[in-house]
Amino acid sequence: MKRYLPYIGLVAAIAAASAQPVLAAEFAPYGTAKVDLRETLATDVLFDVNYAEPQQLHGLYNYVKNMQKATKGKLVVLTRGPELRAFAKENYLQYQDIVDKMAALAKDGVEFRMCGNAMKAAGFQAEDVHGFITVAAAGGFPELVYWMGKGYEIINQSVNPTPLPVRDARYLDQPGLRK
Repeated sequence: MKRYLPYIGLVAAIAAASAQPVLAAEFAPYGTAKVDLRETLATDVLFDVNYAEPQQLHGLYNYVKNMQKATKGKLVVLTRGPELRAFAKENYLQYQDIVDKMAALAKDGVEFRMCGNAMKAAGFQAEDVHGFITVAAAGGFPELVYWMGKGYEIINQSVNPTPLPVRDARYLDQPGLRK
């Protein structure tokens, strides 16, 4: 009997493999997805970011990396929500992994902009923010209009139905700095 055991296993595997298409059809009444292999045209893109938590910037990193591969255009990230506190020098140790990822993107040519109004409302000044960020003094919405006027496609990375408030966001990580 031991001599026939490998053959029994082989017969069972062949039977299972031949039954697979029948079982798959039962669970796939809509068929199988098609794959579109067209090449994406060069497109300039602005990511409009407004996250509740800096940790959500990890996902943004992945989106931007994927977009770099898919398009040959320029990429800009505009941060204007509570996540902007990750870019404060005083919070570097807490958010070092995120900041280092974003700085690497900047080194690869991604431009980082921060809404000046949100930055001030959060309790920061430009000198509080890392050097790879450019503060958009006119504010986030004028910044969006500027990039749209230059032909950039906007990807809204807000995970919230309305923009999140940034007032005093600095003190979420640094409560001792509140005056």
